[in-house]
Amino acid sequence: MWTAIAQHISAKTGQAFTIQERRSVSGGCINQAYQINDGAQAFFIKLNQASQVAMFEAEALGLSEMYDSQTIRVPKPLCWGTVDGSAYIVMEWLDLGGSGEAWGPMGSALAAMHRVTSDQGFGWRQTNTIGATPQPNPWTETWLEFYREQRLRHQFRLAGRRGGRFPRQHELLMALPDLLASHHPAPALVHGDLWSGNAAVTAEGEPVILDPATYYGDREVDLAMTELFGRFPEAFYRAYNAAYPLEGGYATRKILYNLYHVINHFNLFGGSYEAQANRMIDQLLR
Repeated sequence: MWTAIAQHISAKTGQAFTIQERRSVSGGCINQAYQINDGAQAFFIKLNQASQVAMFEAEALGLSEMYDSQTIRVPKPLCWGTVDGSAYIVMEWLDLGGSGEAWGPMGSALAAMHRVTSDQGFGWRQTNTIGATPQPNPWTETWLEFYREQRLRHQFRLAGRRGGRFPRQHELLMALPDLLASHHPAPALVHGDLWSGNAAVTAEGEPVILDPATYYGDREVDLAMTELFGRFPEAFYRAYNAAYPLEGGYATRKILYNLYHVINHFNLFGGSYEAQANRMIDQLLR
């Protein structure tokens, strides 16, 4: 397997690459991850079952879309494929672990990425994943319709199959026009899964975002998720708002947008996320 991956790297870079060292590294909860190097070049590899190759393809295309925006640093994807029953994705290796004053620049860079838009509306070129959950992205004219059908209703449907009980889900879906009244965002290039585990700083002090669930949506979905599992440092929000101020009503919309992730966590992990989602629904309907 590793020889085949090295050959794929060589074909993509045009330079001979032979693995001299391979070590296991952190790569999220659903993949195996490795750093490989030949003494001169290093790459980051994620592995999963061969059936998950579409997930890696979507990740590579999402990273490419953000990389090509030339706004914020992301790992540059190189190649992906299947070999010996495994799916793999190869991307550039970034030395992470820096500190310093990176959070302000991260806020400014994310604001710049959010100004990248699409004339096709809301959605993306293909289905991708949020964690291990399929995330449908058909191009849709309005944000209200996209968020209602492809985000909330989709997650509620999956949760129903798991036995989840959300007694007020239909009431919430009917209330969306009121909750999003007078809010007409432009389709923005978003990361889609921007919690603290997917934001980092390189050893040189450059902010970087990782593991995207890319699509074109309301830019506030990214800001909302940065607050779901503990806020980013305040310098991030100050810089973002200086570059691209948030609109009134965000405090309510962030609950609505984070509901998507909480229901998804129920679908992935079960447990207390069902009760948390129901509390959020009650809060929105008040």
